Amino acid sequence: MDFLETLKFDEKGLIPVITQDYKTGQVLMLAYANKEAMSLTLEKGTVHYYSRSRQELWHKGDTSGHFQYVKEILFDCDADAVLIKIEQKGAACHTGKYSCFYRNHKGEEVL
Repeated sequence: MDFLETLKFDEKGLIPVITQDYKTGQVLMLAYANKEAMSLTLEKGTVHYYSRSRQELWHKGDTSGHFQYVKEILFDCDADAVLIKIEQKGAACHTGKYSCFYRNHKGEEVL
């Protein structure tokens, strides 16, 4: 099976990527990848994304030093979403929080 050919990228060539701490199961972030980002992730063992706002590849950790080391990659039943279990070094969120999901529905910080 060719993993990249199995994935169903959207009309913009992107697929949502959920990033999860492989030890705790905590969801750290949601981002997007294109085929090149997924290919680099597979090749290098660290997570690469595609920035929709900047419209460019983004290697998590290049600027912050907070790299994400791949432990396992899964895809959903429709092959249109990816779950990457990682070992996070530092913070996943650009705010400096470990996870991007640190507020509840009331806007209160919970982590």
